[in-house]
This record gives sequence, C-alpha cells and structure tokens, in this order.
Amino acid sequence: MTLHLKVWRQKGPHAEGKLCDYELEGVNPDMSFLEMLDILNQKLILKGEEPVAFEHDCREGICGSCSMVIDGNPHGPQKSTTACQLHMRHYRDGQTIVIEPFRAKAFPVMKDLVVDRSAFDRVIQSGGYISVNTGSSPDGNALPIAKEKADLAFDAATCIGCGACVAACRNGAAMLFVSAKVSQLALLPQGQAERSERVAKMVYQMDAEDFGACTNMGSCAGACPKDISLENIARLNREFMRSMVSGRKSYPRGDGANEGSPA
Repeated sequence: MTLHLKVWRQKGPHAEGKLCDYELEGVNPDMSFLEMLDILNQKLILKGEEPVAFEHDCREGICGSCSMVIDGNPHGPQKSTTACQLHMRHYRDGQTIVIEPFRAKAFPVMKDLVVDRSAFDRVIQSGGYISVNTGSSPDGNALPIAKEKADLAFDAATCIGCGACVAACRNGAAMLFVSAKVSQLALLPQGQAERSERVAKMVYQMDAEDFGACTNMGSCAGACPKDISLENIARLNREFMRSMVSGRKSYPRGDGANEGSPA
C-alpha cells in the first residue's frame, strides 16, 4: 500500500504548527496504525529529518496513551478502538490520511502529536481515591456487593483516561471521564466514606482545569474506545446535587471559589 499522510508538526507548545505532507510506500495492511508511523519515522531519520513525536506505551488498547485525531476522529474511524489497535487494512491504497493531536484548551500541544493530559491527573488527585487502612489484602468476599452495582462499577472502571471524550466534544468537556471515575467509586461500598466530598472536589478541579461545559451532544460516548455510557454523566449530576444538599458545600477548588456546577 502507498499512503499520503498529512501530519501535524509543531516544534513546541508556543510554536506555530502546520500539516506536513508525506508519501509512505510499502505499508503492510496487517500493520497497526502506530507501526505505520514507526515506518514513517524510520524513513525520516534515514533522510536526516526529525521524526514525528507521538505517544504510546502498551500498544494493546489498555493505557490510553496513543492520543491522536485521525481524519477528524479521536483514535480513528473504528468504533471502540484505540489508535494503537487500528490496523491499516481499514484503509485503501492511495488514500490520504490526516493525523492531528487532540484539540482542547485543557490539553495543550507539547510537540507534534503529543499533548499534555496532566489535567486528568490533577482531577484524579483531587478526589479520585478511597481511604483504606494499610495491612494485608481483605478477603474477596468480605464486602458483599450486589451484582448489578458491581457490573456498573466495572463498566465505569474500564475508562482508560485517554481523553478522546474531550477531543470529540465541541466544548472540550471532560464530563464522561470524570463521571466514570466518580461512578466507579460511588457505586462501591469502599467509596462511600468520601462520596460527597469526592464528587465536589473533582467537579471543581475539572472546572479549574478549563474543561468546557457539557451540552449533552453525546459525541464523547461515540468516540470513547471503551464505550463508557452517558448514564455515568447523569449519575455524576445526581451525585453532585446530592453533595450540594448534604450540607457540605465548602470544598476547595483551583480558582478559589467554593461552589460550582458540573454542567
């Protein structure tokens, strides 16, 4: 296969970027998308040019590092697929492919296809944890959990924090990501101790990170490689309202205010 690639090149966070054209020959249809980029980089290095910077780690659809927009779609055109699990057999010989970084105010471009997604880390640090006593692991059946809630919590826990939901949202909202993390812990008995405080802190931190507002377009769920349900956003709104009426309305947030809204 021969492909015509238009790849976003940007030297640094404050540099101007542009789409650069590359023609890549000898692409095997069984290659993954990242393997195709590896071949491109090998050819660029042999020609004395700087390789394209992009993120990756596990290349198994687990870590969520391979954040890039392919032909206008976060992670590419295949549903429920990360960029590293997208294969070149889904493209035809001679096709033009446009490859860009995630576009969101909260995800500044660092170089080429690499964006800074540390805003997600700070949201998690603000409240996405549970307090437990140290010691040996408890018995697996020590805390009985209803199967329905266990299934819902497991579904929410499949979120890999890749940021595709933010890149797909016209507002750059992070509601699907935050709602998955809040839902996972709110549904389990281990997460009840910080339940009210957790959702408020995470929503306030989300706002402080300049993520946009959710307008219920649903594009986030459509782009999610792990099929996180929009029902989690509804649960997040309920959890937030529950926190606000619980009497604990004063939680620290990044911009110094004490009250806010997840929507």
